Amino acid sequence: MGQLNLTKIRKNYGTYDVIKDIDLEIREGEFVVFVGPSGCGKSTLLRMIAGLEEISDGDIHIAGNRVNDLPPVKRGIAMVFQSYALYPHMTVFENIAFPLRVEKMPEPELKNKVHEAARVLQLEERLQQKPGMLSGGQRQRVAIGRAIVREPKIFLFDEPLSNLDAALRGEMRIELTKLHKRLKATMVYVTHDQVEAMTMADRIVVLNGGDIAQYGAPLELYHKPQNLFVAGFIGNPKMNLLPVSCTASGPEGTTVSYEGQSITVPVKPHGNPVGKTLTLGIRPEHIKMGQGDMKISAVPTVVERLGAHTVAYFILPFGDSENYCGLFDGLASFRSEEPIESGFFAADCHLFDEDGSAFERQVELTAIDPQLLTMTH
Repeated sequence: MGQLNLTKIRKNYGTYDVIKDIDLEIREGEFVVFVGPSGCGKSTLLRMIAGLEEISDGDIHIAGNRVNDLPPVKRGIAMVFQSYALYPHMTVFENIAFPLRVEKMPEPELKNKVHEAARVLQLEERLQQKPGMLSGGQRQRVAIGRAIVREPKIFLFDEPLSNLDAALRGEMRIELTKLHKRLKATMVYVTHDQVEAMTMADRIVVLNGGDIAQYGAPLELYHKPQNLFVAGFIGNPKMNLLPVSCTASGPEGTTVSYEGQSITVPVKPHGNPVGKTLTLGIRPEHIKMGQGDMKISAVPTVVERLGAHTVAYFILPFGDSENYCGLFDGLASFRSEEPIESGFFAADCHLFDEDGSAFERQVELTAIDPQLLTMTH
C-alpha cells in the first residue's frame, strides 16, 4: 500500500517556522503535486517525507506505519531529484541496477528488473551507453528507472524537469503521466511550475508560507479558489483583481460598485459585507469585447499574438492597472494603444472579503459541469 498521512507536521529553525501544523492525506495510487512560490516549504515538506530532513513535531505514516525515526532506505520510498545524480562512469544498465546491487539482489532477478524498467521507460536501446551520450530527458528517465526497480510504496519527485528546456519539459510531463497510469503508484511531485501541477496532478497542494492554502483537484482550485492567494497563483495569465465597494447583500447575491458601475455577484455573503471594501476577481478568459454586465473602456498596451489565443494587457483609466488583462480569440481584431470596450458577466466573477477569503458561490460558473471540478486524471 502507498497511502501517506501527515499529522500536525511542523518544521522550525529556532523561532522560524518553515512548515506549520500540516495535516494531509494522500490516497494510494494518487499523483499529488506540491506547488507554491519559492520559500513556501514544498521541498522541505518532501524531504521530511523522504527522511532527508528531520521533523520538529508531528507524525508521518506510510502504508499505515509510523516512519518518523526510520532512515530513508527503510521508508519504502524512492526519490528523483532535480539533478539526475547519475554515475558518469557507469552504463545506463549499471546506473539503474545500482540500488539492487547494494541490496545484493541475485543477478538473474536484477537483470529482469532492469530490463523491465528500461522497457517501461523506452531505454532498451540505451542500456550499454553512458550518461554523457544521452539527452537531458533520457538521463532523467534513467534516474526514474533507478527509482522504479526498487518497487517503492511512494515515488517522490523534487522538481525533476526544471533543468530541461521548454519543449523537453512538455514531453517529459506526458511521459510521467503515462508512467503513473502504467505503474498505478503513489507519486508526490514538487514543482514551482503551475502548468506541471495542472496537467499532471490528480490533486494539488498549494503551499503558502508553510501552510496549505488549498488542496483539491486542478479544476477545483482554478474555478473555485478558497482565497486570494490561490486565485492569484493558479492561472496564467493571472486572475484580474479589482477593488470594489459592497453596496448591498441579499438572497440573489452581493452587489458591489466599481467606479460608478454596480454588479450583483451570485455569492453568499460573509456576515454583513455592506460598506466594506472587497476584491472582485475575473479570469482573463472571461473578459469579453463590448459585452457584459459591467463594461470597462481600456487601452491595451501590450498585445501578445499566440496563434490560438491573443493576450492583451490593459491600462485602466482609473486606479491600479497592474493586473488587468484579457484572453481572446487568436484572431481578435484590435491593436495596442487603441482603446476598446471590454466587459464581463456577473456569473463569471469571484468575490473575496477583506481578509482574502472567497465568498461561496450560489451557482456554478458559466458553462461548467460541476463534476469536472472534482475530476482527476
